[in-house]
Amino acid sequence: MKFRKSAAFATIAVLALTGTACGGKSGSAGDNGAAKPGAADAPKLPAYTVAKNVSLDSPTFKAAKKRGKLVIGAKADQPYLGFEDQSTKERSGFDVEVARMLAADLGFSKDQIEWKTVDSGIRETAISKGQVDYFVGTYSINDERKKLVGFAGPYYKAGASLLVRKDEKTITGPETLKGKKVCSIKGSTPLAEIEKPKYGAKTTELAKYSDCVQELLTKQVDAVTTDDAILKGYAAQNSKNLKVVGKPFTEEPYGIGMNKSDKALRDFMDSALEKHVKDGTYKKIYDATLGLSGSSYVAPPAVERY
Repeated sequence: MKFRKSAAFATIAVLALTGTACGGKSGSAGDNGAAKPGAADAPKLPAYTVAKNVSLDSPTFKAAKKRGKLVIGAKADQPYLGFEDQSTKERSGFDVEVARMLAADLGFSKDQIEWKTVDSGIRETAISKGQVDYFVGTYSINDERKKLVGFAGPYYKAGASLLVRKDEKTITGPETLKGKKVCSIKGSTPLAEIEKPKYGAKTTELAKYSDCVQELLTKQVDAVTTDDAILKGYAAQNSKNLKVVGKPFTEEPYGIGMNKSDKALRDFMDSALEKHVKDGTYKKIYDATLGLSGSSYVAPPAVERY
């Protein structure tokens, strides 16, 4: 009877967490008492001053000004990072706020942003084909991706880690994954790492992080691997059933993805990131979003201009 109740609770919990995320559009946060962005006891988000008379020799910027809005790519199923509430359609999270901050510097208000949910497997396509003006969504900078898109930043450094069920005792880090079933998403750098023979893991590839979490809660897999920042969000939303174990075993510097040839926009965003780290806006965003998942604040890495 206890097993049946536990299994039922896990299924209900993951459905509450993922909502319609398996359709690729949105999710809904679980409620276990953890502070959430916007809660009365949570740190408050800063206000962003919308710049006026911005002049920038950027084709992306000029096209956005002509249409009167920015189209920003983001994730929708990552609590505290990039999340879309299923009932209100409101976006929240660290990446969402970084994107809004940069939009304000470009002269666009919150109401002049059109959000587009872009899954990891099609990020380069969405950017290179101009379907989004820029993308902010746990997007790790690496040399292979820089052949296809441009990156501003990094604005945050994460690392691959492991999410397991709360009662899991045998998995304590990547070295304990031999023979275990591990889920991650297609095209992710943590998946490429965990597929290395030295770990001996059996991998499952899915399209969305929330799908992997569902597999974990229903005991189809033993662990989920991706960036620790993402996993801490899921663990915070469902702390009765999930936990993050071990230390990060890769480095994942997050960047803002944009058209590869638009150096003017890239340089502008690099300067904006540096400015907002210095003036404290960045930390206020962090404290009111990602900081609520249990991640202690660490100053971001230095911007890498190229």
